[in-house]
Amino acid sequence: MRREGDGYGVKVLVLGGTGEGRELAGRLRDEGLEVVSSLAGRTTDARLPVGEVRQGGFGGAVGLTRWLRDNSVDVMVDATHPFAATMTEHAVAAARSAGIPLVILRRPGWAAQPGDEWHWVDTAEAAARLLPTLGSRAFLTIGRQGLHAFADAGVWMLARCVDPPEPGPTWCTLILDRGPYDVPGELALMRHHHIDVLVTKDSGGPKTSAKLTAARQLSIPVVLIHRPPLPVEVGAVGVGAVEVVVVESVDRVVGWLRGRR
Repeated sequence: MRREGDGYGVKVLVLGGTGEGRELAGRLRDEGLEVVSSLAGRTTDARLPVGEVRQGGFGGAVGLTRWLRDNSVDVMVDATHPFAATMTEHAVAAARSAGIPLVILRRPGWAAQPGDEWHWVDTAEAAARLLPTLGSRAFLTIGRQGLHAFADAGVWMLARCVDPPEPGPTWCTLILDRGPYDVPGELALMRHHHIDVLVTKDSGGPKTSAKLTAARQLSIPVVLIHRPPLPVEVGAVGVGAVEVVVVESVDRVVGWLRGRR
């Protein structure tokens, strides 16, 4: 990494699109680091972090490697969504190729509480197969990607997304909304639509956890889709010739970077 006093600052690329990514960009700016946030550009009207922002893909791991080199990036932080598995794989490969450290920021997943009835599956397809055994009116909160897996599930469905799927599904009722959500609102929504089973991804974090509390209060079973595995183990250090660390909070990222300066 470049050091203070040699005429340059430390430049960090944050692969963002999450609340943690936005918070981290601001924190790193406050630390005096040069920060570029990259957003995939899949969400319209995305909430932008402070500082320099680029939108759109890189062209896979090869394109990301080229961008890191061309822009003299010292450290990359993957603060993408826990289900953005392909982007994380590209980040690991690009960090190795460019020879720079990578910090993977992943918020903890959700943990069941007394009164929860959770059913874990690995894929959206598995969730769709399980639905008819648990209820007849499902609430899908998995985002727009993967909705097609539920087209033939054989139950009534309400799907909530930030942006409309393309093409729009004709087999479910669609509502467009963006979190954070609160428990009274989720309770009202589920009661209004007589929901008896909830389907969601293990995204973790408090901004979308109100639906789990509402399901618990209504004694509604929940189908949770497991996160895709990381290409490195939590706590891992050293992938090829570069340092890769996995942390669970913005504070940990900031602390790690302070220790490198």
